[in-house]
Amino acid sequence: MKTKRVQKSRFAVCVDNADYPASLELHKVYRVLPDDEAAQDGDLRVIDESGEDYLYPAGYFVLVSLPDEKARTLKRSLTRKLKTAV
Repeated sequence: MKTKRVQKSRFAVCVDNADYPASLELHKVYRVLPDDEAAQDGDLRVIDESGEDYLYPAGYFVLVSLPDEKARTLKRSLTRKLKTAV
């Protein structure tokens, strides 16, 4: 039987939105989705203000490390926010 690998949630704080002021808010926490190919190109796949995921330069963000419980709570909170925004 194949076991599913649980992907740990990752988050980043926006520290530069110069080229994307409508899509990214400075100092806001964003959920980062796994994308190895984007990472090789120096990008992060982020769920932005539109509620969709897009690629942005990794230098626009600082990755933050959270305890698992806090990361799950933040992920649930961001998911609820996105559902109510639609």
